[in-house]
Amino acid sequence: MKKKVISLMLVGAMAASMVACGGSNGASSDGTTDGGADGAATANVQSDDENTLTVYAWDENFNIPALEAAEKDYQDVNPDFKLEIIPQSQSSDVEQAITLAAEASDYSTLPDIVLFQDHYFQQYATNYPDAWQDANDADCDWDGLGSEKLSYSTVDGKHFGFPVDAGTAIFAYRTDLLEQCGYTIDDVTGITWEEFDKIGKEVYDKTNKYLLCMDGDGNDLFYMMLQAEGVSQFKDGKPYITENETLVKVFNTLVTLAQDNVLYLANDWSDYTDQAIQGDMVAGVYNGNWIIPTIKKVESNKGNWAITTAPTLTGKEGYASNGGSSLYITANCKKAELAKDFLAYTFGGRSAEDGQSITYDEALLNGGVIGTCAAAAESDVYQQGVEYFNDQPIYADIVEYTQNVPTVEQSDYHYQCRTALATALINVLQNGYTAEQALEEAETNLKFEMGL
Repeated sequence: MKKKVISLMLVGAMAASMVACGGSNGASSDGTTDGGADGAATANVQSDDENTLTVYAWDENFNIPALEAAEKDYQDVNPDFKLEIIPQSQSSDVEQAITLAAEASDYSTLPDIVLFQDHYFQQYATNYPDAWQDANDADCDWDGLGSEKLSYSTVDGKHFGFPVDAGTAIFAYRTDLLEQCGYTIDDVTGITWEEFDKIGKEVYDKTNKYLLCMDGDGNDLFYMMLQAEGVSQFKDGKPYITENETLVKVFNTLVTLAQDNVLYLANDWSDYTDQAIQGDMVAGVYNGNWIIPTIKKVESNKGNWAITTAPTLTGKEGYASNGGSSLYITANCKKAELAKDFLAYTFGGRSAEDGQSITYDEALLNGGVIGTCAAAAESDVYQQGVEYFNDQPIYADIVEYTQNVPTVEQSDYHYQCRTALATALINVLQNGYTAEQALEEAETNLKFEMGL
């Protein structure tokens, strides 16, 4: 019963968290929504054709174009292959489908493959181990897909998932505003957060723009800044907050950045994207690379942005990740060998061995999906300069960043921890807490939620 309650709570939480992870609100080009749990229940989730696979996925503008590219790619080696995509409104619909099937002990309601958000897979693999088929023997170069990315989908040493999009973080800067203050992109690469604060104060004084921004409620800075240091918010499955010296330093750094008008903490996600980023309030953005389309909506700033790595406490270049999803084979798949070969050839990067992958190239061109495969990044599409970012080959750069992201301990309570730390920061900035009081309360509340 406890597993059921936890899983259903996660389904509800997913709807709230997906906006911040490159997910979809289900809107198509005509403003309607497709699929969803009700639609999936009536859809034909299996095909009798031996060369056809079915898949649940969300977002007609992002993930689904990537799947369509993969179908086309695999048809080069299997002309009879067909991928039937069953659209879902959002990622939580997939989680709900898994939960309902597992609680009914009937996986026949599932398609062959599902797209699943990375931060949630370990929870569902633990609660419903019979819902999945491992892909450990798939014919692909796992080492070339990014060890940090694969850490989400690896259970007891076995691979279960094939990465779709890299949640690799970027730090994007308005180079024109930096130049007004006498700085270049090189000056903000490989620096400490203390040096960043100094530059940020000058930028704010001279341009009235913040050098960093984040949604104050869904504050992902803690996770990314810690991961760039190679440190987690959890240790041995438990919250690692008050005794985590690195986390305490990161927390105090964010307090200082906010007090110095270097960090703008938005009231909510809309304020973050619409007002801060698109409203031209900021000179810097640090988040998963899925934030790029939001940045690019301001046409007047074309050519004035560049990306680089993040600052760190020590000054080394910082690599991190935030968000992303992978494809998994369900217990209901009767064509597991076909599924593994399809996924290995496409998202596993086997088709990129000749230097060009239809899956990765067209997913990027048609959906803006940046993959994780190191070999795919050698293609002309990934190597091309992007006009909005002053012709910087940002896609190849992002794949390179992906290979350097440290693997840190993950937790099923990732989002609950995010909320606790975001609240702690607000409590210091607005409610008179000391850092020690705020972090102690955050850790206590998180332990209570985890039943510890």
